[in-house]
Amino acid sequence: MALRYDNRVAIVTGAGGGLGRTYALELAKRGCKVVVNDLGGDRHGSAGSTSMADKVVGEIKAAGGQAVANYNSVEEGEKIVKTAIDAFGRVDIVINNAGILRDTSFINMKEVDWDLIFKVHVKGAYSVTKAAWPYMKDQKYGRVVTTSSNAAVYGNFGQVNYSAAKHALIGFSKSLAIEGAKYNILSNTVIPTAGSRLTQTFMIDALKPEYVTPLVLYMVHENFPETGGLFEAGAQWYGHLQYYRGEGKVLENATVETIHDNWKAVSSMDKPKHVASISEQSAMLMEMLGELDAKKQAGGSSSGGSSSSGGSDAFPSNIQSSALFQEIANGIKEDASVVAKIKNTFTYIITDNGGKELGKFTLDFKSAQPSVYLGDCKNGNAAVVVTVSDQVFMDLAAGKENPQKAFMAGKIKAKGNIMLLQKLQTVLDQKKKSKM
Repeated sequence: MALRYDNRVAIVTGAGGGLGRTYALELAKRGCKVVVNDLGGDRHGSAGSTSMADKVVGEIKAAGGQAVANYNSVEEGEKIVKTAIDAFGRVDIVINNAGILRDTSFINMKEVDWDLIFKVHVKGAYSVTKAAWPYMKDQKYGRVVTTSSNAAVYGNFGQVNYSAAKHALIGFSKSLAIEGAKYNILSNTVIPTAGSRLTQTFMIDALKPEYVTPLVLYMVHENFPETGGLFEAGAQWYGHLQYYRGEGKVLENATVETIHDNWKAVSSMDKPKHVASISEQSAMLMEMLGELDAKKQAGGSSSGGSSSSGGSDAFPSNIQSSALFQEIANGIKEDASVVAKIKNTFTYIITDNGGKELGKFTLDFKSAQPSVYLGDCKNGNAAVVVTVSDQVFMDLAAGKENPQKAFMAGKIKAKGNIMLLQKLQTVLDQKKKSKM
């Protein structure tokens, strides 16, 4: 079945040539209304002309499609989005494709070389996406694709500015994915290898822009299943790039000498682990258990007894998740400093598969004595309230359920300042050793 974009409106920046042109032409061919944005400059960002955007619009109209031209700089995102709204009444797709180069060795780089790259690539992507965001939020639909580069991932001589900007866009896109999830706004990043105004000096047939286009078009289709992803395309090859980290090693009270003596274990990639989106915080809660268990074994301390900082020893046995929350409570008894930096409270409402509440667990990391206990937050309101079924929570912790997909499917619900979950995950993101 052919994938169509009927009744969708797309903004493609830098669409006067190369990759952007192929995106615009193919989208229009498949029923999408397109705003062809291009300042008309060369790869260094100098000069400027309306002819490039006009030519692409002409090609689209000649083929029976609908398109309008826009000649604004991507720093003027509101004007670009206004063109879409005035012409078509909505905006569904933003492809942040515009870019320039100011290549030079770091020793010879001028401040203007740095600033121009960030203005076009980072500020430009921000400006256009920011202007389109309210429309996408209101209509509960949006697709954003932002262009990065191999230079961002691997580095490249003479491209310190370009590499830094393109890597910034990866974080930009991933964070947009988190904020956009509940509004059905998907945000992903593409790393293309193709001939364009930026690569014209070594363009070869094997790197035709048309080879990248199928991936990007799928990424902005309503059926695309991913958000927060990083995908590569070039020379008719397509793939998914993810971050992995080594197993590492927990070193209590480490010194410079300790790191030196354990560097082989610290830096080893013998047992790499995929690091997923920060929004998958429910599963990441279990990451601290490995560190806490290791401290118990190394210190030989008892996990029994009671402590005002540990929480209840009587979590309900009919809730599977009780074991997980009890482990966290026991860990706090051993070393409350692990969660001291979080300074917020989180309440988890655990339900059965039908949505009936089984119990509430509050992680109070704000009090002087951090604790985990049954029930609502005792001191005001929890900063974040997460609702999840007992089985889904267990599956998340065991890695059997994809947290991001579970969130998108409504299996996980969060209310409150969900950005604090980032802080929670950062502190608890340690070696996972689940005992399930």
